[in-house]
Amino acid sequence: MVNYEAARAICEMRNVTPQQLTRAVAQLQLFLSSPKPTLKFAAMRTLSTLALTHPSSVASCNLDMENLISDNNRSIATYAITTLLKTGNEASVDRLMKTITGFMSEISDEFKVIVVDAIRSLCLKFPNKQTLMLTFLSSVLRDEGGYDFKRAVVEAIFDMIKFIKESKEAALAHLCEFIEDCEFTKLSVRVLHLLGIEGPKTPEPTKYIRYIYNRVVLENAIVRAAAVTSLAKFGVCGVDPTIKRSVTVLLNRCLDDVDDEVRDRAAMYLRIMKEEELAEPFVKEGTYYSPLDTQFAPDSVYSLATLESKLVAYVNDPAAQADDFDISSVPKISRAQAQQEAARPTTLESITASVVSQPKAAAPVKAAPSAQETQSAYASQLAAIPEMETFGPILNSSSKPVPLTETDTEYVVTCVKHIFKEHIVFQFNVANTVPESLLENVSVVMQPNGEGLTEDFILPVEKLDLATGSQPIYVSFTRDNPEEYTLGGFACTLRFVSKEIDPSSGLPDDTGYDDEYQLEEIELSAGGDYIVPTYCSFESEWEKLGEGASAEEEFSLSSMASIKAACESLIEVLNMEALAGTDNPSSTAVHTLLLSGLVAGGGGKVLARCQMAFTASSGVSLRLNVRAEKEEVAQLLISAIG
Repeated sequence: MVNYEAARAICEMRNVTPQQLTRAVAQLQLFLSSPKPTLKFAAMRTLSTLALTHPSSVASCNLDMENLISDNNRSIATYAITTLLKTGNEASVDRLMKTITGFMSEISDEFKVIVVDAIRSLCLKFPNKQTLMLTFLSSVLRDEGGYDFKRAVVEAIFDMIKFIKESKEAALAHLCEFIEDCEFTKLSVRVLHLLGIEGPKTPEPTKYIRYIYNRVVLENAIVRAAAVTSLAKFGVCGVDPTIKRSVTVLLNRCLDDVDDEVRDRAAMYLRIMKEEELAEPFVKEGTYYSPLDTQFAPDSVYSLATLESKLVAYVNDPAAQADDFDISSVPKISRAQAQQEAARPTTLESITASVVSQPKAAAPVKAAPSAQETQSAYASQLAAIPEMETFGPILNSSSKPVPLTETDTEYVVTCVKHIFKEHIVFQFNVANTVPESLLENVSVVMQPNGEGLTEDFILPVEKLDLATGSQPIYVSFTRDNPEEYTLGGFACTLRFVSKEIDPSSGLPDDTGYDDEYQLEEIELSAGGDYIVPTYCSFESEWEKLGEGASAEEEFSLSSMASIKAACESLIEVLNMEALAGTDNPSSTAVHTLLLSGLVAGGGGKVLARCQMAFTASSGVSLRLNVRAEKEEVAQLLISAIG
């Protein structure tokens, strides 16, 4: 077992080279012929994991693994076959697939998922074998199995549709048959969504409409609502007017559904089909500009987490409901970013994490909260403070707390800035790390370096010791002119009454003394506090803003050692979204960086075209062109760099 653990440790090392793996793989290969099933299983499992990253190193064990295909232990046989699929060549696929088909009914769902994920990777590795793979996947989709197994199969077919265009129509047909007898609502909804996206693009979209409408007649309310949405996409995005008329008839029948969600969706899509200008933002965006030329539209969506947070704040604020909800304040993100936000570990990763690679004693790792979850938490905290009830919704909060002290000092202080329409609130999170002292009446005194803000109040912390942990202090300022974007620094001083704690009794002294602690300066900046990144199609938005405010300025960035460094610095300082891959310059001499942002508080969209040239003698020369909806916003961007 010592030899096995040593070999496994080497295989799990980061950035390990094939040369370093040679002896470890050779040792694991010896274990494959061991008479002990547990040792064979452990070695086989380690090789299977290693094959994901170093298939060529594991290929030397192929002959031994082929001998394990007929092993009486089906778990060992499963790992052997799936590893061979990762390390084998195209010629061996047919033989391995026949073997897999033979014992799929003999293994548990957990190992079926491992096999399906291996097939999923194999489809992308050998696209010429897509017919064989699709036949296998469709056959196992009809077999009995739990949700995780069926989801793994459906995701594998989804990948084939996405990456292997030749398999699209056959794969869609198999999915249509699957939803005819699918017992899992979530999978039915996902398949219907995919049919709505891919179906209208096929040569014969009408053959999918029957399957979709069957779901409206036979399924539960959730699936019926998804089917209505899918049907509507055929009517809106299809090029054949006959299809549009047929879909209209079907949607009219849905108006009599017993579920209000189904009725509401049907009514909404019927109106969209009558009014073409509504189709672009509600249905076609990210699918087509025009159904006649099938040109792709801007691949962007609203950030759903941010939208949810702002809607919750809007619903909870009666004063805000006097006006319509401002959808323009919600930033957009690319569909790739949306997929990353919604991404979950694959089934194989989940099994590997929980069964294979995680130590038994390890506690589950809690995912860090997203930026939107953090913003929502801040909004809830501030809404509970009576002094801020009239401030309205938060327009923007700092994405990360700014440290104002070192982490190993007596007092650890970080700052979060909250921007309101007419106020700016600084939240100082203060922790006392000295066990022998108690701080009372703890506050932060701020001295602004410029004008534009008037201090409202300070909400201090009454008591602060080691046991209380980090506590918030709030300092509120009124924006003298809400239309202006105040920038500048603030000198900050932590003030408190310090009392010593008696080590024997644990009680503080009756009297203390006034003390203060100098903090780092905090700044209000354009990118970090007023601008949030948003995704868009740069050229079309640039033309739309042609009649709006604009500004141009030239800068010398002599400290920048390369154009790549200048791009990273500009994106960080301005806090804007880099578009069209321009954050990765292809030339070291000249480059144009395209940026897009949304200014909180009704400032609207702002775009920047950053033209850069680099020379070794003078660094980076920058010409910044800005277009915005408001003049103040254009000048805000210029001042952020100047």
